Amino acid sequence: MHALRRWWHDTAGGLPATFWYLWAGLLINRAGAFAMLFLSLYLTDVRGASEGMAGTVVGAYGAGGAAGVLLGGVLADRWGRRATLLAAHLATAGLMVALAFSRPLLLIAVLSALVGVVHSMPSPAFVAAIVDVVPAERRSRAFNLQFWAFNLGMAVASLLAGVLAEASFTALFLVDAGATLTAAAVIGWKVPETLRPAAPTADLPAAIRPTRKAVRPRRPGLHTALTDRTFLVFVGLTFVLAVLTMQTSTIMPLAMRADGLSPSAYGLVVALGGALIVVGQLFVPRLIDRHRKDVVLAASTALLALGFGVLTVADELAVYLGAAIVWTVGSMLAAPPNAQINADLAPPQLRARYQSVFYLTFPAAAFIAPTLGGVSLQYLGDRHWLIVGGLGLLAALGHLLAGPPRERHVAVLRRAAGREPTTVVDRVPTA
Repeated sequence: MHALRRWWHDTAGGLPATFWYLWAGLLINRAGAFAMLFLSLYLTDVRGASEGMAGTVVGAYGAGGAAGVLLGGVLADRWGRRATLLAAHLATAGLMVALAFSRPLLLIAVLSALVGVVHSMPSPAFVAAIVDVVPAERRSRAFNLQFWAFNLGMAVASLLAGVLAEASFTALFLVDAGATLTAAAVIGWKVPETLRPAAPTADLPAAIRPTRKAVRPRRPGLHTALTDRTFLVFVGLTFVLAVLTMQTSTIMPLAMRADGLSPSAYGLVVALGGALIVVGQLFVPRLIDRHRKDVVLAASTALLALGFGVLTVADELAVYLGAAIVWTVGSMLAAPPNAQINADLAPPQLRARYQSVFYLTFPAAAFIAPTLGGVSLQYLGDRHWLIVGGLGLLAALGHLLAGPPRERHVAVLRRAAGREPTTVVDRVPTA
């Protein structure tokens, strides 16, 4: 019993009530966000669109997502986290109702692009709000729970989507809208505004302070994140991680088909990864305790590289399942330190903007992974996985090299914000 209490304390203890309301809003949001998972089937089966047209509409949704991430970051730093979350959720609900009753394909494409925008807007606001309310020493467990809620919600969404799609695609969109409104109600009722008044430009550390021009200085904004070299190195390494992770949903199905495996076999591999995250993510904080964040990220990226590298010799389902265990463990280990480093590097008045640049890595990877990966698989065959594994190992080395200078940079930010100590021990905290 004592061990169970200790595990619960290390996993979820000491987090403020506002975090838990944000967590509940995120879980409801993800569990209800299932309509767009079946958008391509809806377009081809119900609206009579060709596969090419369906792909274009889904692509419009993805393009909207890239724009929405940046827009959400800017608005969350200007309007506030709560206002941005409420606006995005309410807009999403309205657009889902419109999609449920829209008939022309052009209108559906426009609405899908707008849904992509408002679907992505909450991401930087959610994370910025968590950073606002959770003390630095407890953020690791908060981000771990956030990652767990996101994946649990997606698992629930996948199950519900299949059932609702068989009954009625109209119901699929309407229930999605209802879940989104429920998440908005939780946020509106229980989550206060967490954004503090902006600090003057002079309060920014010199390392990220905007350069003064001859006429007048530029105010800190999105360009600050886009010119922060330490932050961009970290974003680049995260992009590699995202490219590796995207292999499971873009290239791996093609490789399994080439090996004579059925779609149900691919579904089993994906389901295994989701089940491991839902069951095992809550044990991650204790596993990575007392380890440096750069070492944890290097180890997690190396596991991803190993898991995908094994596919070079995979031709049976058992090998794919074993590899899935390896790369899923890598993804689980990476989530808390990745989010925490991102929070450490962002000055308080630019938190959401930094989050938006960070989150751009995922739509970018969603474009690069299938575009280059498909060509690589076509011409190189199984050797494609050697390239993926090698890229992962280089990124793991990059984490080890970038860790010490990054922590010196974080130390400067902490001193500028009046948050000593002067020496920073880059560890994943548990208390």
